[in-house]
Amino acid sequence: MNKAIVNAAGLLLLGAAASAGTIDPAQGGWYERYKKQENAPKPAEMLLNEDPEPALKDGFVALFNGRDLTGWSVKGGESVFEARDGMIVGTVVADTPSTYLCTDRNYADFIFTCELKWVVNLNSGVMFRAAAREKGKTEEVFGPQAEMEGVQGNRRWSGGIYGQSCGGYFYPLWLKEHEKVRSALKPKEWNRLTVQAKGGQVKTWLNGVPAAHWVDDGSYSKGFFGLQVHKAKKGEVWFRNIRVKEFAG
Repeated sequence: MNKAIVNAAGLLLLGAAASAGTIDPAQGGWYERYKKQENAPKPAEMLLNEDPEPALKDGFVALFNGRDLTGWSVKGGESVFEARDGMIVGTVVADTPSTYLCTDRNYADFIFTCELKWVVNLNSGVMFRAAAREKGKTEEVFGPQAEMEGVQGNRRWSGGIYGQSCGGYFYPLWLKEHEKVRSALKPKEWNRLTVQAKGGQVKTWLNGVPAAHWVDDGSYSKGFFGLQVHKAKKGEVWFRNIRVKEFAG
């Protein structure tokens, strides 16, 4: 249907934007659990991502040099990130807060892509347009995160968008129309996550399958990328092929 969209600059855009509003019965329990979160969208107002995944060849720059963590900094907890065999490996240190390996640079409009693989199950994700603030004796990372659930459980919201330390899910994958992307994760293999942000329009793909279509109100227009190791007793996640293509401002 035609739907009015307000972009990050506050300008009204008119265009074809598919929307839906039916909770998948298999997701009913998760809906009841999260529907009252500060940022939880109303199902009838959620937009669908129906675009093909962007081309991922030309114009991209590697964010990881394959050898060390030059250009990255750790924020948050005390879990460990290291360069190993051309990958970034994140390993849980038990009972420390969620930890993020963050780019030293900020990014505004872009296509970001990377691949993840779980060696020991762990909730993870990629922060984008993120920021950090002091919280006690640590830095708290906050902002939008492209969720990567790990390989266990029945929620399967990998590719959804979570508001980390800022009110909960911006875009949960709980609709009937999200069934395909909920089934797109490959538990024992590498999984490709792609995020495209242009102004207030943010879309994600998991292994090439459309996932989220979230409209930011301008609260998160620029910031760093951050690879997450979630707070846990144990877990290990691998990242590779971490690349970005920026759009001209």
